[in-house]
Amino acid sequence: MPDAADPAPMNAPSRRKFRREGEERRRQDLIDATLDSVAEHGLQGATVRTIALRAGVTAGLIRHYFPGKEDLLQEAYAALMGRMTEQAKAALALEDASPRQRLAAFVTANLNAPIIDQRVFSLWATFIGRAGADPSLARAHREGYLGFRNEVEAVVAEVLAAERRKPDAAELRHHAIAINAIIDGLWIEGCLAGEMFSPGELAAIGIKAVEAELGLGPLVQEK
Repeated sequence: MPDAADPAPMNAPSRRKFRREGEERRRQDLIDATLDSVAEHGLQGATVRTIALRAGVTAGLIRHYFPGKEDLLQEAYAALMGRMTEQAKAALALEDASPRQRLAAFVTANLNAPIIDQRVFSLWATFIGRAGADPSLARAHREGYLGFRNEVEAVVAEVLAAERRKPDAAELRHHAIAINAIIDGLWIEGCLAGEMFSPGELAAIGIKAVEAELGLGPLVQEK
């Protein structure tokens, strides 16, 4: 009920034209409109009404796809984290690349645009600030974190196997946690103060830290 009284500009310039391209496409449009609304208005200001205006649909249509605002926010946060992971995974699809080169490309992708992005960081920080008090967001965060960490663990396992090393599950988990922390820390720095770093500097630091964590020589050979 409170949504009906929520103020929102009737001539919102960035209203998204809702596409008729099937159920999944409609859900994605609503998720995108939610992320846009959270970026502009924050979690409290991103009401069902403002999201509907952004998407160019009725609030009733939103409720057809999502039972309530909390469900929509959970899906939006999961989508945000999932997209970041997919962007990083794309760097692993290098033809004729060695496991070392794939790992270096993965770290580099995480520490450059479009993953390093002030808007993405602002959205992530907004959601994570609420996760401690919102079980649905906490669940989305846990799933996103574990999904990314599993990707790290998989590529690390490939690298160590190529080195004829046979780490057990506990060692792989340890490496994945540490490398995730390295990437996260440098990602935050890049998002908050990217202008302070030269092009490629954060990625180079990240690669060196990962080499040290895994006890490897250079992942990328100097030319």
